[in-house]
Amino acid sequence: MTDLTSLTLKDALEGMARKEFTALELTDAFLDAIDLANPHLNAFVVVTHDKARAMAKESDKRRAKGKAKPLDGAPLGIKDLFCTEGVRTTACSNILGEFTPTYESTVTANLWRDGAVMLGKLNMDEFAMGSSNETSRFGAVVNPWRRGNEDAKLTPGGSSGGSAAATAADLCLGATATDTGGSIRQPAAFTGTVGIKPTYGRCSRWGIVAFASSLDQAGPIAKTVEDAAILLQSMVSHDPKDSTSLPLKKKPDYAKACGRSIRGLTIGVPEEYRIPGMPAEIEALWAKGVEWAKEAGAKIKPISLKHTKYALPCYYIVAPAEASSNLARYDGMRYGARVEGQSLVDAYEKTRAAGFGAEVQRRILIGAFVLSAGYQEAYYLRAQKVRARIAEDFRAAFADVDAILTPATPSAAFALGEKSGDPVEMYLNDIFTVTANLAGLPALALPAALDQQGLPLGLQVIGKALDEETVFAVSSALEKAAGFRGKPAKWWS
Repeated sequence: MTDLTSLTLKDALEGMARKEFTALELTDAFLDAIDLANPHLNAFVVVTHDKARAMAKESDKRRAKGKAKPLDGAPLGIKDLFCTEGVRTTACSNILGEFTPTYESTVTANLWRDGAVMLGKLNMDEFAMGSSNETSRFGAVVNPWRRGNEDAKLTPGGSSGGSAAATAADLCLGATATDTGGSIRQPAAFTGTVGIKPTYGRCSRWGIVAFASSLDQAGPIAKTVEDAAILLQSMVSHDPKDSTSLPLKKKPDYAKACGRSIRGLTIGVPEEYRIPGMPAEIEALWAKGVEWAKEAGAKIKPISLKHTKYALPCYYIVAPAEASSNLARYDGMRYGARVEGQSLVDAYEKTRAAGFGAEVQRRILIGAFVLSAGYQEAYYLRAQKVRARIAEDFRAAFADVDAILTPATPSAAFALGEKSGDPVEMYLNDIFTVTANLAGLPALALPAALDQQGLPLGLQVIGKALDEETVFAVSSALEKAAGFRGKPAKWWS
């Protein structure tokens, strides 16, 4: 029998439908793989062995009765930002202590409704604040890929580093993730996996620990473009519990869109994404992506997104401002960790000082500053005006093009500790991804090549609001043309 953990989500679902193996056999294979690899990769912070096997057994019962659901028996990993009933949820922060929710996030509830199996909770940057998964209270995640013949431990990207590493290392069929400024797409690009951030409002944010509420959006990380489409199909829904959830009655068939021809579509190529110092390999891959789109019948049109150069500073004003407000609720009084003090204020201060890591504290301070009296107009309100201009740039571009093609990241994965001493250099990892969050647009990262050191490089496809179908169509055409088959060597086995 084929190694079950190496299957794609689609192949696994089809294999169970043909009764080649059971959901329990598949789940056991993944649990064994996690037990072997996790001491080396640190991708999972909780492994739910008993829960996973119980869910798999229920799945097998449904399938035996001919009542299989869309994701029945598919073992998935869940980012530790999603509340899971009865399973510890900490956002990988000390401030939440051993918090165990009594309720389920809407996105994960949708997955369980469709028959998926939970393998456990995945490591991440604390409160999703980071680009390298080095800010977690549980320690850094290690990328399963290695650079050439080196033994140096590489970052899987952040904040969804555990989701990307687990998927790339065949420790799950796919994983939930979240994207506030690139936290799905950058890790996907660093690990040779596929990640999509859907249109803002497509997936409910209810039950997801908040970072920046006007930017956060859930999405999947998967092994292929079609697998990502299958997972997103279950994750999206209108949710009255989330005021930003879009009340859309029609749910497109994302998997069907993956086979759609892109002949006649116009793909925009923004000049502003050619940044100084961009590696030649990234530039060459982008040019190759343009050629692949042409060969598939698409037209290429140079476009201008002239406010792109302001996107990163804009993002790093808006996101910390919203974070400082959202994280004010963590005071040690109602739930989570608590440090006793001489007074109420002293308890607040000691709890937050002990509970939040350095990066989260930095962003809370930045956010409090840009919202403070005398500075709000100079920073926060001005950033909101810039954000509106960025969105206008995209609206103008999409009057002439159907999708936009860019690089996913400005480099391949770097070593742990290589950039953690310089916050600004770390923030530059988001340079190609933050614009889609600021404008609320769907964007997908897919692997397309290996660099000279054998590390994956990715392309990004950005689409019109609510047009994930075209994003999947273009991405699957590029995936087919690239023929990327790279997998990390399992050096931990």
